[in-house]
Amino acid sequence: MNKISFGRRAALGMGAAALASPAVLAQGAWPNRPVKVVVPFPPGGSNDVVARPIAERLQHKLGQPVVIENRAGAGGAIGATAVAQSPADGYTLMVSSSSFATTSIAQRVPWTVLGNFTPVALLARSPFIIIVNNDFPAHSVQDLVRLAKERPGTIDYATSGPGGINHFVTEYFCQVTDTRMNHVPYRGTGPAVTDLVAGHVQLMITTMPSAAGVVRDRRVRLLAFTAEGAGEGFPPAPTVKSLGINYEPEIWWGMFAPKDLPAPIVERLNTEVNAALRDPEMIRLFQGEGAVPAPRSPAEFTAMLETDIARWREVAQFANIRVE
Repeated sequence: MNKISFGRRAALGMGAAALASPAVLAQGAWPNRPVKVVVPFPPGGSNDVVARPIAERLQHKLGQPVVIENRAGAGGAIGATAVAQSPADGYTLMVSSSSFATTSIAQRVPWTVLGNFTPVALLARSPFIIIVNNDFPAHSVQDLVRLAKERPGTIDYATSGPGGINHFVTEYFCQVTDTRMNHVPYRGTGPAVTDLVAGHVQLMITTMPSAAGVVRDRRVRLLAFTAEGAGEGFPPAPTVKSLGINYEPEIWWGMFAPKDLPAPIVERLNTEVNAALRDPEMIRLFQGEGAVPAPRSPAEFTAMLETDIARWREVAQFANIRVE
């Protein structure tokens, strides 16, 4: 079992926030002051890259400043806790990714994704990539599965940290293929990719932007994409599902608000965000990051989250993933 201490800071106040009933705002009354978008990760990461152009377009459409605030820490839990405690008045939003769902399962946090947040809009989706060190004797996913079965627990796979989305998607691969591999957690994706190139670990299932350079330069071997929708400039590779393996996870990015955001504000935000996602410039920008814009209604986004959370809960039980 992996253990990391997540300070129980900000747990106090959740009760007070839950007791505060949001004002019912007329559709035309919002917004009349700046809107804050919390990104619960450091600047420069994929969440930040997705959030900033969306904020820029919202600012133009809403007629008020839309300001990004990076509140990193504890795998996104600190920023998410701050948002969960905020008034549901449309002036505090959050952009986060699939790791938001896995954090809620792996860590002891004073909130749940669907219990304390309003899903506003799905922003983008992207496949993961399965990459191996160039000296590792697997040239296909079938080779990888065969070697993992022949040598259970001896193949080292890297992640950006225990309980993160990389950890979940790799253990999900093990669950689907009935294999067992050894988890080697790092403090961030960069060091993990560096050690993969050096051969200190053999495998990584990660996002496309996080390893784009080493894949394009052929410093690692790309075995497969986990879903359709790969960006341009990557070497050709199959999807795992096309190989007959029922494994098709994607990373997503979405916009959230505190629970019980008034419906008129949810609808206005969803409409403006979806319009921005259909902008050719936005499509080009996201594709440069290996992502595809994915406009959805709030109900469709919520249904996707329910499926995602149920799957990751099952994986956490399978692999005994718990971060404390």
